[in-house]
Amino acid sequence: MKSVLGFYYINAPHSILNNAGSDEGARTDNCVIVKKIKKGRESYVYVSPQAFRYWFRNSLKNEKGWNLSPITRDKKIAFTEVNPVEYEDDDMFGYMKTEGGTVTRISPFKCSPLISVFPERIVNDYAVMSRHEGDPVPYEYEFYSTVLKGIFAIDVDNSGYFIKKEKAGYKNISEDFLKKYKDNGNVEKVEDGIKLKKEEKVKRIKDMIEVIPYLTGGAKETTHLTDIVPRFIILLAINGGNHILMDIAKTDGENATININAFKEMLNDYDDRILTNIYIGIADGFNDKLKEELLVLSKDFTKKKMIVSTVKDACFNFSKEIENIVD
Repeated sequence: MKSVLGFYYINAPHSILNNAGSDEGARTDNCVIVKKIKKGRESYVYVSPQAFRYWFRNSLKNEKGWNLSPITRDKKIAFTEVNPVEYEDDDMFGYMKTEGGTVTRISPFKCSPLISVFPERIVNDYAVMSRHEGDPVPYEYEFYSTVLKGIFAIDVDNSGYFIKKEKAGYKNISEDFLKKYKDNGNVEKVEDGIKLKKEEKVKRIKDMIEVIPYLTGGAKETTHLTDIVPRFIILLAINGGNHILMDIAKTDGENATININAFKEMLNDYDDRILTNIYIGIADGFNDKLKEELLVLSKDFTKKKMIVSTVKDACFNFSKEIENIVD
């Protein structure tokens, strides 16, 4: 199993990227709060992974021209076309459909919630709706100033690979689907199903990486517009499914940084499994001290290069290595 791994920071200086809904115990009748998670006595704001995947999917449609799978709603259920050959998001984001025979696909693209690296930094703001006759309607909402951390992974081997196995999560296609597409020019027949030809598989994974510098989304954009493009990112590929970058986040006073020793330790421990160079992108001014530390650290790596650049350059240069790790 080969995996693309990503670790990133998103700057959220005045933001409401994901709401939790109304707070019935608030001082005003209309109060919208942000999502929070507790660790010990501290609360940390977070953005749901579902929201992040939505931003990702929409950005792929707008920037890379992905043909998103149509959604069918029936009473309390909803499902896509479950066609991973024709629709890129059915392939990379997975699906489940029980109507007419159950087919499911585990998403090759996996991500964490976006979680604040600092304890609760929430501000309550008050506003009114007053563009009408009569008394204005007051409302209250929360926003925050923080840096959000996140990780993602892409299962390289299962991207573009669709099997018909009687096992939950692994019966990606039906017998009828297999018959329809087994002679399609864009796919190849394999023992337990079909797979996309290498060129298309590489393109889909590269699109996932190359869209990162152009991500858009978030709640309350009209009044709390936030650029959700990461200000810091690490990208690499490994032979295996362990996310070796998960625990390197750290704060240094008022700045988000990384634990350099932990980062170096993980790279050394998994040196024999790392398949690509290590690409690090950091925006100028995000944390200049961290940038200097990484430039020094990069000189210690010779077997696999550590390349420090801008976020966009890191994404596009890493993308060039995808073809070498796809079978």
